Amino acid sequence: MPLHVSPAPAPALRSVLAALGSHTAVREAHTPALRSVQGALSPELPLPVHVLDRIVPNETAPRTRLAGWRFLIRSGERVVAAADTMLTADGWTFSHFFEGPYIVSTELAVRQAESTTAQYQPRLLSVPELYMFTLWLHHDVDADAGSGALAPTDVLVPLAPAPPGFTAHRPHRVADLLPVMTLRVAPAPLPDLPEIPGLLGSPA
Repeated sequence: MPLHVSPAPAPALRSVLAALGSHTAVREAHTPALRSVQGALSPELPLPVHVLDRIVPNETAPRTRLAGWRFLIRSGERVVAAADTMLTADGWTFSHFFEGPYIVSTELAVRQAESTTAQYQPRLLSVPELYMFTLWLHHDVDADAGSGALAPTDVLVPLAPAPPGFTAHRPHRVADLLPVMTLRVAPAPLPDLPEIPGLLGSPA
């Protein structure tokens, strides 16, 4: 399997399991799909959520900060919601359940990445300046999933809905995409992006 999924911090997983076991937490969640499920729910595919707060022109390796860990919540064969955790003064704790297009898009992007032969560590990257969310495929599979910079050889896959000028589920190396992101923050004509052979899947 080309994706090396890092284990989430144990307290983060425990907090999600506790929330899933709480009728109050599930009932009060703004997730109709989650509330309507009959049967067992399980958290899967933990991914660290990083944030790129500011895109700086000519910065070759922009730093990111870890904002949380996200778990997909599965019921049988279906992913019905996601759970976010956050780091507090008391450690990792459950934040909230949610649903929406990013969940389906994340699952699809992960499946596409798994169909390649390249080895990656999957992460999620939020780019608030662009209202953009991506699957971040980090080239160093042994790296600490909670830290690090975007490497030129890393791959970013915009998730749907993607902002104007970007195509969801079309993967690009950071070296190709970062200049476009920089131009997008400082509006300018967008250049064409080269596709990566073998990574482009057909969204379903």
